[in-house]
Amino acid sequence: MNDRLNIITQARKAGRGSLSEAEGKQLLESFGVRAPRSVQIKGAEGVSSAISDLKTPYVVKVVSPDILHKSDAGGVKLNLQGAGDVVDAIQTMSNQPMIREANIEGYLIEEMLPPGQEIVVGAVRDPYFGPMVMVGVGGIFVEVLKDVAFRICPIGQQDAWQMLEELRGAAILDGVRGGEAVDKQAIVDVIMRLAGPDGLLMKFDEELAEVDINPLIVSRDGAVAADARFILSSQDSDQPAPAPVPDAPNDGLSVIDRYTPLFQPKSIAVVGASTTGVTMANTFIRRMKAYGYPGNIYPIHPKADEVEGLKAYPSLTDTPDPIDYAYIAIGAKRIPELLASANGRVKFAQVLSSGFGEIEEGKALEQELVKSARQGGCRVIGPNCLGMYSPRGRVTFPVNPPEEVGSVGIISQSGGLGTDIIKRGQWRGVRFSGVVTMGNSADLGPSDLLEYYFADPQTKVVGLYLEGVKDGRRLFELLNSKAATKPVVILKGGRSAQGNAAAASHTGALAGDQRAWEALCKQTCCSMVSSVDEFIDTLLTFQNTTLRPERPTRQVVLFGNGGGTGVLATDSFAELGLNIDPFAAETRTALEALELPPGTSVANPIDAPVGTLQEENGWIAGKILDRVYDTSNPDAIVMHLNLASFVGRGDKDPVDNLIKVAEHVQTTHPGRAHFLLVLRSDGSQELDDIKRKYRQQALAVGIPVYDEVTNAAQALSVVQAMEVRFAARQR
Repeated sequence: MNDRLNIITQARKAGRGSLSEAEGKQLLESFGVRAPRSVQIKGAEGVSSAISDLKTPYVVKVVSPDILHKSDAGGVKLNLQGAGDVVDAIQTMSNQPMIREANIEGYLIEEMLPPGQEIVVGAVRDPYFGPMVMVGVGGIFVEVLKDVAFRICPIGQQDAWQMLEELRGAAILDGVRGGEAVDKQAIVDVIMRLAGPDGLLMKFDEELAEVDINPLIVSRDGAVAADARFILSSQDSDQPAPAPVPDAPNDGLSVIDRYTPLFQPKSIAVVGASTTGVTMANTFIRRMKAYGYPGNIYPIHPKADEVEGLKAYPSLTDTPDPIDYAYIAIGAKRIPELLASANGRVKFAQVLSSGFGEIEEGKALEQELVKSARQGGCRVIGPNCLGMYSPRGRVTFPVNPPEEVGSVGIISQSGGLGTDIIKRGQWRGVRFSGVVTMGNSADLGPSDLLEYYFADPQTKVVGLYLEGVKDGRRLFELLNSKAATKPVVILKGGRSAQGNAAAASHTGALAGDQRAWEALCKQTCCSMVSSVDEFIDTLLTFQNTTLRPERPTRQVVLFGNGGGTGVLATDSFAELGLNIDPFAAETRTALEALELPPGTSVANPIDAPVGTLQEENGWIAGKILDRVYDTSNPDAIVMHLNLASFVGRGDKDPVDNLIKVAEHVQTTHPGRAHFLLVLRSDGSQELDDIKRKYRQQALAVGIPVYDEVTNAAQALSVVQAMEVRFAARQR
């Protein structure tokens, strides 16, 4: 270990920000990664004696801390047959413009490797998650092809194999168009020697910023690192280190007991309500009264005897009871002193005020806020947020939220989006166990609340809106832990950050903020979505379905009116890895025996025109679905109804009974298949009102409702992915 570290230490002492290629390969070889035999010389003199132990042909490469991409500088020559060729190559290189202007430390002469498949294996240190490993189709075109896969370290063998399988060019490794298959296990071994629990990246986590093995030449005889680039992490900082903030004290409580006072507070203090105007704090008190909060609300006001009809108190230490939850909306600079003087009487303080770490001049104040909270004995949520919503505790910050206690737990770094999720989710049928807006997350962060939701028996699925995490490593480890038994849906803001333009390595240029989050989702039981609508649809699906890791969803039956819709839907489902396969003969025979009206197709998709669905006032659908269940084994059934088609088609409106049919099949065939309902309308007020009524009717019996078949397909694909991941975890 000391010899390995000495390579990096000596490079730093020499003032270099990277290892030479020879040093990089020496480090790789110490971890069991093969490299070609080589020698480094100062110049063209003494070539013959230097290469006497090497076998032809040779490769010559320039060695310079100023040149990272040697090929671009004309600093690589291949297939040299003797000492004379090597001398000529060195002399030619030395006259290249970029090389003439650089600090040249010498020239590396190597035995040229036999032909093989070029792979790239690399790494980059993500600022949030730590080291990440990459594998891809390598060579000089790696940044053009972008055929790569990333994982957060450490990884296991299964992760490494999955990375190879994700590559679009994976078939090349098995031999195509006359090509020879390569030793894929050798690639996996190299990945593990870098990224495994005892790999190079975990041993030198904070020392390395970027790593490139490009190319890694792979053949049926193994894998050899033909080139290696190591960029060292910067250890310089012009900014003084912030004053340390004391760690939160260990309260010795279980996670449930620790956060119960937050989600079910017995007493609430409100700081910032006015006697002369209407502030956010006044609005909060009014909404709490309207929502039926059963505990004590204590307005904090330095002068007033009463605020919003409630007795006021001059400070947090003057209230009759200790405070479970304090809602604070006053000027930012006044808050640290307020919390420091709490004297252990406040458990949680949610600071709505802005002016902290979200602006440069507020960073020091945010540090002071957390330090003062530690001094006063409380934990801080925020600052720069809007509040929290907990139906079980009758706490709310939006107006008229759902009163039912649901099973969806939300953590949002945006207060406004938190409101959006609650209100839009409310109309779509999502019911919440809690919603906490966290803003800057100066003290408590998303991982703290995620740990609570994992332990909370009321919560079935967790949704996160995140713009960044300060404790990404902890989040990764928590999502990988045994506690992570529930699906997590992530809506990530800031996915297009352009932070890669100056990256020194191919791996760094290919990484990007999004890659880390994609890797997180592939390695853990969470899924990432790209819009609020998709976020709500996915949460709704998990709220109303029970995952089946033992039988991941693949076979889907589509049933409804609209042949074109069925054709388009079949394409959408197929693109997402879900199959709408034609029924077997037994099922078709059973359905044909119903002698359905002309125009009905029973092939899967089942295309049932309005006239068919009006048969038996809609109850015909029950007979159809019973036969599907009796003669086949679908993983999911998606019923889609175009409501506009029923308008003006007689006095019979079978939709009410069609939804009752859906409830019937769920009852008579419990657990057999996920059941999803799509209600399509033309956007008119009349149909939207009808749709809202039917949506509520379906949700009341646990059937999720979507606006389009494509929405249902997307949601079902996330269910499938989550089932596969939980199944892999159980193996």
